[in-house]
Amino acid sequence: MLIELISNYGLFLLKTLTVLVSIIIILSFIINSKKNKSEGSLEVTNINEELDILEDNIKKNIYSKKDYKNFIKEKKKNKKKSEKRIFILDFKGNIKASEIVSLRKEISGVLLTCKKGDEVLLRLENSGGTVHEHGLAAAQLKRIKDKKIPLTICVDKVAASGGYMMACVANKIVSSPFAIIGSIGVIAQLPNFNKLLKNKGIDFEQQTAGNYKRTVTMFGHNTDKDREKLSEQLEDIHVLFKDFITNQRKNIDIDKVATGEYWYGKRALELNLIDEIMTSDEYILSIKDKFNIIHIKYKPLISFADKITKTSAKLSNKIFYRFAQKNHDDKFFK
Repeated sequence: MLIELISNYGLFLLKTLTVLVSIIIILSFIINSKKNKSEGSLEVTNINEELDILEDNIKKNIYSKKDYKNFIKEKKKNKKKSEKRIFILDFKGNIKASEIVSLRKEISGVLLTCKKGDEVLLRLENSGGTVHEHGLAAAQLKRIKDKKIPLTICVDKVAASGGYMMACVANKIVSSPFAIIGSIGVIAQLPNFNKLLKNKGIDFEQQTAGNYKRTVTMFGHNTDKDREKLSEQLEDIHVLFKDFITNQRKNIDIDKVATGEYWYGKRALELNLIDEIMTSDEYILSIKDKFNIIHIKYKPLISFADKITKTSAKLSNKIFYRFAQKNHDDKFFK
């Protein structure tokens, strides 16, 4: 019992010491370091070269030496580098569409580089979220379209609600067979703790200037007038959402699809929400001989302090895990 108590105390002391050392290192660096003016950089990858290496590696292992030599010879003979380029961007969304920071940098880089005949392909995965964030993300994509650069959006998993707002900007939407598409609606939901606060004898006060500075709240008493106004605001946003979609996709029956429902790939195609059924991988392979395919990814600068934080956290967890495991094993085998 005493040995186990000492072991647990030593484990706690070691973890505390590790955390304190990590904090001291980080604070000393922040205080003494100078601010780096560089925000990040664009990482550029040639997808054609990656696909060529993949093909070569496989055929080298499955072909006979003679067949492989013939394949290489034929490949060199027929190889012609396309003058046209397609720039691939990725957007994996969340409620706040936080990847927009990278997206705007990537789009700016593409617009500064694009020439006649070039195109853009965005691989999109987004289930929606806040209205203003996703509206801005869609506006960023519209910069491409406004410059008359063909934009294709591939959806492998989901483009719903604000995600579909982004997707509908494209000249062409390509979706995998079971990707979730649509959910053209608006929702607002929040808990209300007013009754709980009253039961605990806690008053909640809120002062506003303007009749509708606040409508439905989490802590105050919500009236029918408040709910009515919120409903009115949601309807207004829904109208703006529908107008935006009909401006981007002329052949869509908006009343039929703007019900808040979502559909899978094939059904979405029937409703003109998308233009083609295909995965992004299939699409890229189908265009590899027509385009020089360039992947663009913005890499934000990770400060030395951030690196120290991550390293320290990993180290702490590793030490903790080892001691915890040893402690567990000691008890188990006893």
